[in-house]
Amino acid sequence: MRIRALAAVAVVGALALAGCSTPAPSEPDETVTITDLNVIVPADPGGGWDQTGRALADTLTGEGLVDSAGVTNIPGAGGTVGLASLATETDPYTLMMMGLVMVGAVETNASANRIEDNTPIARLTEEALVVVVPAASPYETLEDLVDDIVENGQDVTITGGSAGGADHILVGLLLGEAGLSPAEITEKLNYIPNSGGGEAVTLLLGNNVSAGVSGVGEFVEHIEAGTMRALAVSSEAPVDLLPDVPTIIDEGYDVALTNWRGVIAPPGISEADRAALIDLVTEMHATGAWASVLEEKGWADAFLAGDEFDTFLEGDITAVVQTLKDIGLI
Repeated sequence: MRIRALAAVAVVGALALAGCSTPAPSEPDETVTITDLNVIVPADPGGGWDQTGRALADTLTGEGLVDSAGVTNIPGAGGTVGLASLATETDPYTLMMMGLVMVGAVETNASANRIEDNTPIARLTEEALVVVVPAASPYETLEDLVDDIVENGQDVTITGGSAGGADHILVGLLLGEAGLSPAEITEKLNYIPNSGGGEAVTLLLGNNVSAGVSGVGEFVEHIEAGTMRALAVSSEAPVDLLPDVPTIIDEGYDVALTNWRGVIAPPGISEADRAALIDLVTEMHATGAWASVLEEKGWADAFLAGDEFDTFLEGDITAVVQTLKDIGLI
């Protein structure tokens, strides 16, 4: 069965942000104007969440939609360290980056803090993943890589984002398509997780791993520079940033997966504050500056806000849990 983009379902402690006062929660009938926003990126600098969070903050301030939008990185465990921090956040005007990676990480880390306990605001983007190898790698095709994993198992190392996240899921799906059972995937897959895209790049450029998986935007400059070789992208059609790179489907594996990213707010905020955050992000989404960001980064516009995003998120969590079980990751 083809795995359609999970992004489209149809598929430590508290941090006090320096310099930001904590407004009292608004009453339901208040009109709220947000002037200062906190943006939490639950990962190290350099990766997809960090790029998206900083683009969000820059667009909001650059377009004059807020006076300030400070970005704080709280890395660890696929975003679940940041999720634990958000659970105790008292400033309602806080947005945390999250997405498919966090949905999987909550399950694989058996996190006590759940995404559903917070306040969904909006889905922003989705992005194809790309499977790459160091420039000196003997693997010329995706089949070369997959066959070596099937034959030599743990001797082949794959790096990517957090355990249970989109990158990890993609490799599991590939091995399932290659005929491995969930137990065999668990036995053979030597996956090295990272909390930010920069770590994966370092491992690949140092020839310390056999291959890597991440969002196209995180690897494209290294592919263009010739220090990495792209084997395949995970979307159903080639992507604009890498038009000559085949899809995984083109390479003979019936798998398509895109990685979505969005924002949530702390739990228990008022309806007025939630509505103000949704309006703010919706207004940002409508700007030409945000459209330029999407084009520059090669991110697809996947905007959903408010109740629509809430419904999507519920379905995505259910789908991801089942997929993780199917490929032996939980």
